[in-house]
Amino acid sequence: MAVLTKTPQEISHMSEADVASLATRLELDDYASPFEALQDWHLLRAIAFQRQELVEPYLHLLDFEAYDES
Repeated sequence: MAVLTKTPQEISHMSEADVASLATRLELDDYASPFEALQDWHLLRAIAFQRQELVEPYLHLLDFEAYDES
């Protein structure tokens, strides 16, 4: 199984359309395996850390929650 990853440089060159396409795949959840979905989820998460402005409309897909550790 080949693992495809994006470098920080590749993420920095992603467009709004690229992120929208990624988010659409995640929303449709039509993957051949759960690993493909997880790969897209990790990519969206990486983009969120580097280019938050592109991911803001899709934050619901990342399911970020505040945790109370006390």
